[in-house]
Amino acid sequence: MYNRICLLAVLFLLSNIVIAQTNKINQLDSLFNHLYASEEFNGNVLVAEQGNVIYENSFGLANEGTKEKLNIETVFELASVSKQFTAMGIVQLQKEGKLSYNDLISKYIPELKNYENVTIQNLLIHTGGLPDYMQLMMEKKGDKTNSITNENVIKFFQESHPKKEFEPGEKFSYSNTGYIMLASIIERVSGTSFENYLKEKIFIPLEMNNTFVYRRRYEPKEINNYALGYIYSDSLKRKILPDEEGKSSYYVYLDGMFGDGMVNSNLHDLLKWDRALYKEKIINNEDKKMIFSSYKTKDNLETDYGFGWFINQDSLYGKTVSHSGRWAGYLTVFERDIDNDKTIIILQNNETNITEDIRLIAQNIRKILYGQPLEKSFVLPSKILQKYAGSYTYENGKDGKIYYEFGRLWTNSNFQLKPVTETKFVVIGFSPEVTYEFILDENGEVEKLKIQQLEEGIDQTVIRKK
Repeated sequence: MYNRICLLAVLFLLSNIVIAQTNKINQLDSLFNHLYASEEFNGNVLVAEQGNVIYENSFGLANEGTKEKLNIETVFELASVSKQFTAMGIVQLQKEGKLSYNDLISKYIPELKNYENVTIQNLLIHTGGLPDYMQLMMEKKGDKTNSITNENVIKFFQESHPKKEFEPGEKFSYSNTGYIMLASIIERVSGTSFENYLKEKIFIPLEMNNTFVYRRRYEPKEINNYALGYIYSDSLKRKILPDEEGKSSYYVYLDGMFGDGMVNSNLHDLLKWDRALYKEKIINNEDKKMIFSSYKTKDNLETDYGFGWFINQDSLYGKTVSHSGRWAGYLTVFERDIDNDKTIIILQNNETNITEDIRLIAQNIRKILYGQPLEKSFVLPSKILQKYAGSYTYENGKDGKIYYEFGRLWTNSNFQLKPVTETKFVVIGFSPEVTYEFILDENGEVEKLKIQQLEEGIDQTVIRKK
């Protein structure tokens, strides 16, 4: 009798587990079918628990011209999700004794000898203070019809000596410049190209057969089952390839860069990468501790960033490590809830004026996995958002920008601002929360901007430039 009761209890428990899992799958399917039907999503998604795929699907087209549809194996550009592979290359070279995290970057890039005290670790965790190469190169006078490369940027820094934003270690400031420099260090230390290094040391060992470094406009190749990235043209009122903007386009001109982006992959290869990071095939537990830890500034403030990953600790979700990416029509999110072994991968190849915020999509997937109510978007009219775009002067005298693109507001570090009221926004992807609150004068014009991250002691007011 006792055994029978135990068996019934086990069967009841298993039945509840199956029902709960079915509910998750149905919710995920409902979420993405709604997003696709309303033209807010065009891409691929994979959700796994303990390495087992519970949901994967493809929505929309890989090529608007040929009408080729996406499928589960379609390859996408990863944008800034690429940074974790660049960081891993540095970790491997450190393990081999070929460099140290504490080495000055000028040891390997002597052209940067004027940037004193900047270490490899500073670049890994975005505390190096090097200015943003994207803005500098776009402002640079001269021919912009040929894509630039990492070496072009290094030469520009050598010759023009753009001033550091701050002294190394003083602040956290997300830096694409730092990661292209890390990629160049990998090349100089290993004696091979960045593309070949990642292929030989990471992609082949992990059987990531559909993952590679690819600069589509700088060095075009014929690649099967590839998703083209589309942006929205305000003037044409339709989706376009960035190429249609001409050779001097931001996306075309900067297409020769790598390290901060340009790794391409698909859902299944990224799941292989996820599983490898739980094991010790290419790194050990001590390496993982370094990679997935948050580091502090000199003022003892948390950066919430490890080696190529944002780090977050939550009472419900546990420790999560993640990164998102945005470039040339590609929007990506890769999240690993490492305490509970849950994986979220979203690859999208459309960024239009109605595309849903991809990080909000990831948040809603997480809420489904943990049985929480979904978060709804708070939407503001374009007219209000455009009013906030412009230049602002910080307390240190430096100018910064808020800009409007694809129906949203962005910081000049390429982080999206999500509205929570008509004047208050949060920076997506940061924890503890960073808020931007626009202060209006009596005529309803923007006068000031209040930026706060109270848990980290950040509370400053910047002035709108007229």
